[in-house]
Amino acid sequence: VQLVESGGGLVQAGGSLRLSCATPGRIFDGNAMAWYRQAPGKERELVAAISSGGTTYYADSVKGRFTISRANALNTLYLQMDSLKPEDTAMYYCEATRGGMYYTDHDGKPALMGHNDDWGQGTQGNISS
Repeated sequence: VQLVESGGGLVQAGGSLRLSCATPGRIFDGNAMAWYRQAPGKERELVAAISSGGTTYYADSVKGRFTISRANALNTLYLQMDSLKPEDTAMYYCEATRGGMYYTDHDGKPALMGHNDDWGQGTQGNISS
């Protein structure tokens, strides 16, 4: 299974990037999807998720700055990243969960009930100060 991310690059703080993830239709249809990121020396973290019906979930660190969306007709997932900060520098990964679901836990954070089933190879976002 191939999830293919694109759109990473180098931008200055305060700038924007728009990430895309092309996904096979049999994976995209009816499944929740998400963006994760991993900075050097840190664990991979959930950035944003979206249900098959369009309900969205965001990590506190990106709320109000990032927007996740999906174009069902194109089998494509997006992440619009605005007001970028140097601490947003990371490899960004697209993920699909087959049959799982995202929800907001008791701490108000997005969480996954299920498994991370499919991953892309990642796209690098570098934000300079």
